[in-house]
Amino acid sequence: PKDPSGSPSAASIKIKKEVANAFVKRHKRSDFYERYFVHYKSPLEQMHERCESYPPCDYLSDQIGFFTAYNRFFG
Repeated sequence: PKDPSGSPSAASIKIKKEVANAFVKRHKRSDFYERYFVHYKSPLEQMHERCESYPPCDYLSDQIGFFTAYNRFFG
């Protein structure tokens, strides 16, 4: 569907999400504390990643809960 002017209508223009992400940039955070937390993970997040990277702990955390599984393997 084209307009009388010859250009395609906005409804007919579609691009993939991956392509759109290539040229639509996020605004950078300006707050110091927000930038700090982007670069440094909390201790709880580090514990989760440690447990997720060890398959027995990851499997057991689904069964009995994260803290119990973490303490059983790393506590």
